[in-house]
Amino acid sequence: MSGTARATGAGGGWRRLDPLAAAALGALQTLAFVHTWAWALPLAATAWLVWRLDASAPRRAALLGWSYGTAWMAAGVWWLFISMHRYGGLPAWLSAAAVGALAASVALFLALACAAYARWRRGGAGDALLFAALWLLAELARGLLFTGFPWVASGYSQLEGPLAGLAPWLGVYGMGAVLAGAAASLVRLLRTQGRGWAPMVAVAAVTLAALFGPTRFTRPAGEVSVALLQTNVAQDEKFAADRMPQALAWVARELRAAKADLVIAPETAVPLLPFQLDEFAPGYWSALREHFAAPGRAALVGLPLGDFDRGYTNSAAGLAGPASAAPYRYDKAHLVPFGEFVPTGFRWFTELMNIPLGDFARGAAHPASFAAAGQRIAPNICYEDLFGEELARRFLDPATAPTLFANLSNIGWFGHTIAIAQHLNISRLRALEFQRPMLRATNTGATAIIDHRGRVSVMLAPFTQGVLTGRVQGREGVTPYAWWAARWSLWPLALAAAGVCAVLARRRPRP
Repeated sequence: MSGTARATGAGGGWRRLDPLAAAALGALQTLAFVHTWAWALPLAATAWLVWRLDASAPRRAALLGWSYGTAWMAAGVWWLFISMHRYGGLPAWLSAAAVGALAASVALFLALACAAYARWRRGGAGDALLFAALWLLAELARGLLFTGFPWVASGYSQLEGPLAGLAPWLGVYGMGAVLAGAAASLVRLLRTQGRGWAPMVAVAAVTLAALFGPTRFTRPAGEVSVALLQTNVAQDEKFAADRMPQALAWVARELRAAKADLVIAPETAVPLLPFQLDEFAPGYWSALREHFAAPGRAALVGLPLGDFDRGYTNSAAGLAGPASAAPYRYDKAHLVPFGEFVPTGFRWFTELMNIPLGDFARGAAHPASFAAAGQRIAPNICYEDLFGEELARRFLDPATAPTLFANLSNIGWFGHTIAIAQHLNISRLRALEFQRPMLRATNTGATAIIDHRGRVSVMLAPFTQGVLTGRVQGREGVTPYAWWAARWSLWPLALAAAGVCAVLARRRPRP
């Protein structure tokens, strides 16, 4: 019988439930993106998906992949509902529909990958490699096209699993591809009762990851004391005129009181342009600049910058050195659709929401680091730390590469939800990929110091106002991932996956 034949008879009644089962497993495996000890859940769920794809024609495979992917995304980013409904003022039904439409649309990439797998698989040893390549292409498409939305990419689920050692080699997308290949190999192992070489792919991947885990590509580059502010201002109060003076006073007081080499205040900790501050606090900005002009003091402060003619930016100002000199400026480059820029054809949607500061200009693609406290600090704002390939651009020249990352975030838009834990784990994986510490200063959490091994050294409780202090060791040196991604972005992964598909799709069916 041909290796491309599909089972359609036995179990037909149960097979009708496969789309529901796919959705249930797609949603369940998202636990691993919050609780990293559950790293085996995505492996098991993906293995089930492969098992069912092996018995499906392309059209049914597309349905299974779409069901799995839609539930995966909806369970992973349901908290977007809060930003649109509670803070944006959209009706509940429209907010829920928008989240559902996002999940369903990005799941089309996985649906296409599953259909292609069902069409091209031949029942042989190469099927696991084919599935891994198609999975990788689907995740790259989701993470790059239309400005990209790589939240809950599968590699993040492996932060504390055996594949974590691959992060400084392959990055999060490469980890996801190995996860998919391991799941497909597991299915083949069960089907063939251990015969063939394909199951060894999973064993080899885990073994190599374990060996690579202790590898250190970076070295110490001095130690610095830090103070990270967590402002804990409710999003619906952030721009309230009656609350702003109190919030501004707290930020200024804690910035000046901090006994640390480097102080960081989160994204839009100062929610007004510098020239607007005099209305609420005369001399506010000039006083901060004068304070940090003293030797041994440095600060990164999140605030909007710009003007009507040149456009406004979501920025971080670096204060260090003479007050007469222009402060360091970092402008966010990768903006959030709908929240920070309006996609073409969707202005009608953003006008339905009551969200201030919703249309920013983009910053430079290759920003300089903030040189302070003996370190080269690379700021990134909010979800910019999802895009490791963009952070990698700063490592093209090892002599000027960052020694520290600093993430300034405000995800108060999403309330008391899993978004906080998810974003913390995203930052942890960036630290693993580049073997650089990540300093997180946030509005509502998670404010934390993450070391170069991706471990949380210390963290403030979310939804509390306070200042986190500690010491962190800067790092020099470049990981393999930083080296190749700085030069070629994610093209090596995309071309390798496309090449695998081109070769394996041409195979003849097994007799």
